Amino acid sequence: MPEELAALVTAARDGDRAAFDELVRVTSKDTYTLAFRLVGNEEDARDVVQEAYLRAYKGIGRFRGDAQFTTWLYRITANCASTHLGKRKKHRHDELPEDDGAMYADTDSTRDPQASVVASSLRDRLTSALDDLPPKLRSVVVLRDVYDLSHEAIAAELGISETAAKVRLHRARRKLREIVFPLPGEEDEAHAV
Repeated sequence: MPEELAALVTAARDGDRAAFDELVRVTSKDTYTLAFRLVGNEEDARDVVQEAYLRAYKGIGRFRGDAQFTTWLYRITANCASTHLGKRKKHRHDELPEDDGAMYADTDSTRDPQASVVASSLRDRLTSALDDLPPKLRSVVVLRDVYDLSHEAIAAELGISETAAKVRLHRARRKLREIVFPLPGEEDEAHAV
């Protein structure tokens, strides 16, 4: 796959639109997942992905190949998400609560129903906790724990020091633990965050 991807990148850099379209097809799922994890909702994630691919298309000629194409694309996506969150913060409003718990429901009937309920509840609490994290902390934990990037790669992606990446990751994980698994006496503090 990496060799095929490299060939598509080379063709796209040379102006082959079909090659770029194929790059989009091959990378769209992971790009959308990253965008969704960073911005927290489907509509914003679609906007971020669209902007990321537009920027990638315009900048593919400048792609030097120092890093993998996907790393380059994820950095563009993370930057677009950061820009989008900044714009969204300026135009913040209260949203109506969604009654769409089925989105997270496990429909596989072969599993233990009780385990499914517990897993679904945990997934909902974790998703909610991720949404509550400040964008700086959320981006670090998503890049490390979802995309398995090294501290060095996270630092490079976000334009921060490796130490800052480690500190943010520690703070993000601590806040997630406090919210998702509060210790006795932490319940009130966790909800105040």
